[in-house]
Amino acid sequence: MKAELPVALVTGSTSGIGAAIARRLSKDGFSVVLHSRSSAEVGHLLAGELGSAVYVQADLANDLDRARLVREAIAAWGRLDVLVNNAGISRVIPHADLAAATPEVWQELHEVNVVAPFRLVAEAESALREAKERGKAGCVVNVTSHAGVRPKGASIPYAATKAALNHVTRLLALSLAPDIRVNAVAPGLVDTPLTAEWTQAQQLWKERSPMRRAASPEDIAQAVSLLVASDYLTGEILLSDGGLNLT
Repeated sequence: MKAELPVALVTGSTSGIGAAIARRLSKDGFSVVLHSRSSAEVGHLLAGELGSAVYVQADLANDLDRARLVREAIAAWGRLDVLVNNAGISRVIPHADLAAATPEVWQELHEVNVVAPFRLVAEAESALREAKERGKAGCVVNVTSHAGVRPKGASIPYAATKAALNHVTRLLALSLAPDIRVNAVAPGLVDTPLTAEWTQAQQLWKERSPMRRAASPEDIAQAVSLLVASDYLTGEILLSDGGLNLT
């Protein structure tokens, strides 16, 4: 099936930030490829809700699944214009508890948070370059974290993977220009069911951030939409923390 609309693949897009990004890009006029590791039923329901959308299930810790995800995303409409690497995993480990940050934790987080986004870009490179031939450069947006910019985060391994992904973003922006633009959005605290009970963080954002609140998933989706819409920005890490970094 050939798509008249541009096509965006959004990983980890059946809930939270990823679902908000998928809805925003659909509203912006994209056909969307949804993805998750396990919530297939939700994925198919969301695809039906969006209309011009399909769902593909894949485990991003598995390189064969990464390749299949990109292959099926391209096959859905015969093109791929945008890749949003939103999927990621975290582990909550106090920074001072060095023993708990085992090699297994480091390897697990690095594989999904750093290697997987890089490999998805590598698999999608040819299709994204073809987007330039249609008049607009291909686009990659990586969703990282303010923990990759500041010495914060759920654990040291998590923060280190997000810092690595920020740098990978800049390296790819140099390597793939001008055919493909590569940027990142680095959220701070985002209001989701997962963070609802993070009372200390919620209080921090209400008291210290200039915007006096955490982000909504839609706030992050708006930032992604902005980077996708641009014809010029590349290599940028858009820190989206309501100004907390200024304090």
